[in-house]
Amino acid sequence: MRLLEWEAKEIFRDYGIPIPNGRITSDPMEAREIAEEIGGPVVVKAQIPVGGRGKAGGVRFAETAEEAYEVAKTLIGGEVRGVKVERVLVEEKMDIQRELYLGVVIDRGSRSYTVLATSEGGMEIEEVAARTPEKIIRMTIDPVEGFRVHHARWMVKQIGLIGRDLLRGSDILLRLYRIAVEMDAELTEINPLALTSRGLIAVDARLNIDDNALFRHQTLLERFGESELLDLTEREREARKLGLTYVELDGDIGIIGNGAGLTMATLDTVQLYGGKPANFLDLGGGAPADRVEMAVSFLLADPRVRAIFINILGGITRCDEVARGIIAAREKTGVEKPMVVRMIGTQEEEGRRLLEEAGIHCLDSMEEAAERVVSLLGR
Repeated sequence: MRLLEWEAKEIFRDYGIPIPNGRITSDPMEAREIAEEIGGPVVVKAQIPVGGRGKAGGVRFAETAEEAYEVAKTLIGGEVRGVKVERVLVEEKMDIQRELYLGVVIDRGSRSYTVLATSEGGMEIEEVAARTPEKIIRMTIDPVEGFRVHHARWMVKQIGLIGRDLLRGSDILLRLYRIAVEMDAELTEINPLALTSRGLIAVDARLNIDDNALFRHQTLLERFGESELLDLTEREREARKLGLTYVELDGDIGIIGNGAGLTMATLDTVQLYGGKPANFLDLGGGAPADRVEMAVSFLLADPRVRAIFINILGGITRCDEVARGIIAAREKTGVEKPMVVRMIGTQEEEGRRLLEEAGIHCLDSMEEAAERVVSLLGR
């Protein structure tokens, strides 16, 4: 989950990291009012979940409140890098003397956080790594020892901070690391961290949170709104309310599996035989009949889905429970769509018997079943 700049800055403010004075708005008139309150030159930033806004014209300066109004009027409702702009952040323009970069990322190789710092702020970190890799200071953090004051001071000293700025910079870096750990962040970044007449200010902020950890951050969803933080389609939001693990795709063959690996393999197999999956829907392990009924009914109600492929490996999931759920969904919805089932494992014989009595043929091979569901659509 990638927070927008203004959302990340709100979190940074909570943790005591200095940010520019400003506010979010979706109204050009309010943008003018914010600029008047600030009382000087401002920057108007499109709030979109993509990088490279500056180069694409999504970050513009305004010397007066009237200019801020005109810029906001141009940005709001328009597109930047193919994404519609619904809101802008209006904040004070900083008198930047130097631009630095601070970041905390997950190093999957070492299974630890890595803290990054460079004197080349304002540029994409990938670009710095390609052009001047020696300027990037890295430190892989021992999760037992943690990131300490002396670590932070050493790092910011390496990027040229001295005296009071060194102390402030190390404090900001420590707070950034704390955000990463406490927010389950995959990426926490300040680019640039600006050295100004007022000291060090986080001019831009980036915070990407692991979706799998969102259950620990319900207050975050309540604060900023689930629909904004999670870029979900209407069907994905509905599935989330039902507790289904579901991702919408652009095809017409509904896919249900039990286990993420099996469901992904099912998508690939359908694709291999010329079909186009309409979704990823993982029942998880041990799904009872009512959960299966819910999942099948959900796909039957989708007008894009012309056929359904259900692929089950029964371990802790019982095939007879799956069969009862499939039959109940068809009877409850009254929707008739071609349905292919591949089901093996626990209580397989009973599950097959129930499906056969309901007129649903069960196949042994995933490949055979994938080919069958594709052929049912005339491909």
